[in-house]
Amino acid sequence: MEMETPTMSPKMKKYLLIVNCIMLAIGISGGPLIMRLYYLHGGKSIWLSSWLETGGWPMMIVPLLVAYFRRQVAHPTQAKLLFIKPSTFCFAAVVGLIAGSADYLYAYGVKHIPVSTSSLILATQLAFTAVFAFLLVRQKFTACSINAVALLTFAAIVLALHASADKPTGESSAQYYLGFFFTLASSALFALMLPMIELTYKRAKQTVTYSLVMEIQLVLSFFATAMCTIGMLASGDYKGYVSEMHEYKLGVAMYFVVLVCSAIIWQFFYLGAAGVIYYGSSLLSGVIIAVALPITEIAAVFFYHEKFQ
Repeated sequence: MEMETPTMSPKMKKYLLIVNCIMLAIGISGGPLIMRLYYLHGGKSIWLSSWLETGGWPMMIVPLLVAYFRRQVAHPTQAKLLFIKPSTFCFAAVVGLIAGSADYLYAYGVKHIPVSTSSLILATQLAFTAVFAFLLVRQKFTACSINAVALLTFAAIVLALHASADKPTGESSAQYYLGFFFTLASSALFALMLPMIELTYKRAKQTVTYSLVMEIQLVLSFFATAMCTIGMLASGDYKGYVSEMHEYKLGVAMYFVVLVCSAIIWQFFYLGAAGVIYYGSSLLSGVIIAVALPITEIAAVFFYHEKFQ
């Protein structure tokens, strides 16, 4: 199994790694903020918010088609629309169901606790990622990397515990603490998802190019979205969307803008994470998430006037 194309230079690999790190940082910083904006001005649906976290997956069809037509021009007889094999497809589908579960738990948390607090809790994913990376992909650790993971994780835990007095007005204690623990559970599932994506690349019995990475991400996002769609339909949640749209405090137009922006920004998160894992590792992806989250915390205090000790 080959993890990159033979013609890619180390310099280009580093450049693409940086680009994907930036995409991941934008997604994990902006996604929670735009999700909280939806809730602050009248949005109520947890299923819709979780659906939007992967609902932008059709965006990946365009670059995949471009890559296909380029291959067709270069090698007309060998070009394939999709390279993903059935075994890789099934594994990616399972990871997609894990992602869908994490999306729902996180959307519930953001609805009931301040985004500054939820971001701190999400920072604990780094410790979970380190454990799962060690178990699933045999990630090697040095004294420095263990120290860094420990410091980043414990700092986030200490801050999150001290933020327990920052309960939003109107939220009951039961909702607040359930949101707290649901966010922690989503952190663990996101952390499991990252090494499982890396394991998908390692288990693939084929050359893993970035086109295949995008195909795996497409399958993952599709199944996560399908899971949230089923939940949305089974719960009857969709019946309230029309009234919610008309009652949204920022207006109908802004309602759609918020939804579309949410879907796009969360795709930055998922695509960035997939790229960082491909060019780096799942642990590096977890580190980037932990490092970028303070941006969300500061922005939430500044723009949403959240109380934060």
